[in-house]
Amino acid sequence: MNCKDRKEKTQKEKVSSKVLNEIFFYSRVILTALIITFAVNNYIAVNAKVPTGSMETTVMSGDRIVINRLAYFSEPPKRGDIISFKFPDNEKKNYLKRIIALPNETIEGKDGVIYIDGEPLENDFTSIIMKDDFGPYTVPEDSYFVMGDNRNNSYDSRYWNHKFVPFSSIIGKAEFSYYPTFKILN
Repeated sequence: MNCKDRKEKTQKEKVSSKVLNEIFFYSRVILTALIITFAVNNYIAVNAKVPTGSMETTVMSGDRIVINRLAYFSEPPKRGDIISFKFPDNEKKNYLKRIIALPNETIEGKDGVIYIDGEPLENDFTSIIMKDDFGPYTVPEDSYFVMGDNRNNSYDSRYWNHKFVPFSSIIGKAEFSYYPTFKILN
């Protein structure tokens, strides 16, 4: 092998090494991005599209929302929180509704008014008047009674076989809608 051939071989090895280093670098960048995306989606936040109008006029069908998975890490859910949860009658489905009654409370709907422990709920989070009466139901420990804001067009706790959402089924708290417009939800 002459000197010219050795130089060409060394040059090819350098180019090949440089290409391999770049492939390795970009592979690490892509893998890191995938790991971060997986961690955020599974442990911190969820990006979701609202499929129905059961929460109108607060959250519209087609809105894109962000759900905070860590919201209830240090404090319990509160009345009025909009939550994402596994549907009690079919845990393969995820729902989005508003918490109306808390553990150990009795809820009833009569003549368009919601009552909690016999007292009218001052802020029921919507201007829509309910047509149907329901209850009374007493919410079990570590569970919640939820309703859609579009009260007359919402399949919610009033109609389910398993009326209450256990705390363990809550995915997280809906924090904001970002598409088509930005809106803080809670």
